[in-house]
Amino acid sequence: MDETCLAPFKSLLTKLNASSSPVTCIVADLFMGFTLDAAKELDIPEIVLWTSGVSALMCVHEQNNLLERGLVPREASSVLANDHLDTMIDCVPTMSGMRLKHLPSFVRKTSPGDEYMLEGLCLQAERAKRASAIIFNTFYELESDLLDALSSVFPPCYGVGPFKLLEKESDESVEFIKSNLWKEENTCLKWLESKPKSSVIYVNFGSTTVMSHQYLLEFCWGLAKSNCPFLWIIRPDLVDGKSAVLPPEFLEETSSRGMLASWCPQEQVLYHPSIGGFLTHSGWNSTIESISSGVPMICWPFFADQLTNCWWCCNKWEIGMELDTDVKREEVSKLVIELMNGDKGKEMRTNAIDLKYKAQKACTSPFGSSIVNLGKVIHLLQGSPSN
Repeated sequence: MDETCLAPFKSLLTKLNASSSPVTCIVADLFMGFTLDAAKELDIPEIVLWTSGVSALMCVHEQNNLLERGLVPREASSVLANDHLDTMIDCVPTMSGMRLKHLPSFVRKTSPGDEYMLEGLCLQAERAKRASAIIFNTFYELESDLLDALSSVFPPCYGVGPFKLLEKESDESVEFIKSNLWKEENTCLKWLESKPKSSVIYVNFGSTTVMSHQYLLEFCWGLAKSNCPFLWIIRPDLVDGKSAVLPPEFLEETSSRGMLASWCPQEQVLYHPSIGGFLTHSGWNSTIESISSGVPMICWPFFADQLTNCWWCCNKWEIGMELDTDVKREEVSKLVIELMNGDKGKEMRTNAIDLKYKAQKACTSPFGSSIVNLGKVIHLLQGSPSN
């Protein structure tokens, strides 16, 4: 990326600086480390954005520590896909009690390509230490220990989210910058209007997760056996190597209580009063959106930071239950019933609603943590030599 992007980016900045509105600040994704080189050369302050949860960056930072302790291999190895994954890890700050299996997959390196992913992340994380600050799509009350710990080794780390809650009003300009990879179907919102409060479980495994046809069947019959109303988002490419085709018997059995769609406006769905739970892949955007909506989760993480997000939801925040990787219909049904109607589900819903109110306060109160942190970021920029 440096070879192809740095020169054009510097050229763009130079042209803009020669105009009547010169560049006074750069906000860039951590993966775009070349922007920091340009910022330094042109004396422009830069804020780095980390789009995952704070815990994932902490795991990247601690990877040398994990290597030295022999907890992770130096090269990708499928050998870790055994009992070793249950090894307890107590050396990562704020994550005491985590097992190796919940580290981001690129940190424990169990798949080909993970070591290259980690190498790139470590390089960009080291570069990010030259930024004025690092911002996260989170709020201080949710990840305070992590933010404080990272701020001791990185530039100031601020939770300035959830981003969606910072929008004072949704206008046309905001609609144009949505990052969905699939076209949304709004018919599901009309369907939700016909369902009682907190009665529907929303099922969505994100825009990139794929599964085997057998796992698709396990989810089908697990949902059917639960007898709970469901809204299930099934992308055309959800099944590895083939189209996602559901059994006619399943469609017939669940036609009165199930809604299927290829994609949906997720934030609106999660905010809908009919939604009582979320069966998710635990990507960070889905996780923070569910928290912002006060919706508890069943977590079925696939790879990367999803594994770590799952651990925080289930073990620290107590707003989720983890579904085994080797999914079985009996467990799907059991967890859905517990989430929607059981005592543990009620406790998780209470915890999720509590976090929802904390997120709202962080973004809407004049002294909310995210509002205050945004002010700190602006103050940092105003005090930089170039401004």
